[in-house]
Amino acid sequence: MTQVTLNVNGSSQALELEPDMPLLYALRNHLGLNGAKYGCGLGQCGACTVIVDGQPVFSCLTPCAGVEGKEIRTVESLGTAEHPGPLQQAFIDKQAAQCGYCIAGMLMRAQSLLESNPHPDEQTIREYMAGNLCRCGTHLRIIEAISQVARQNGRSQ
Repeated sequence: MTQVTLNVNGSSQALELEPDMPLLYALRNHLGLNGAKYGCGLGQCGACTVIVDGQPVFSCLTPCAGVEGKEIRTVESLGTAEHPGPLQQAFIDKQAAQCGYCIAGMLMRAQSLLESNPHPDEQTIREYMAGNLCRCGTHLRIIEAISQVARQNGRSQ
């Protein structure tokens, strides 16, 4: 075990853990941030997606030592149940969640896209979101929700 300092949602956290521990486990088991989910453990489903230095990453594959000193953001940084952020509200408006398992990862990948490109067209959204899977089949509603936020950012689609 060694001390690893993680900057999560704007707060620096010093943790005693194995440096090769997946970030997902540190978030869930050590910090109590349960938004990111364990899906496949292989970086193929995206349920564990978080944002690291502005980029979506699969936290199930990312060792804690590899993100030390970087800005890590989880779905908990976007808003609360009482005050959802714009993207969360769009997912609610479009009823984009069915079982909800993939939603945190979808939100984080979409947030990353909208931060780097506030006005993506539908094709860009589809391509960017391809790394995250929804087994319930709400992909069209997810795309509609992201498009809603893009329109709110000042561009009509």
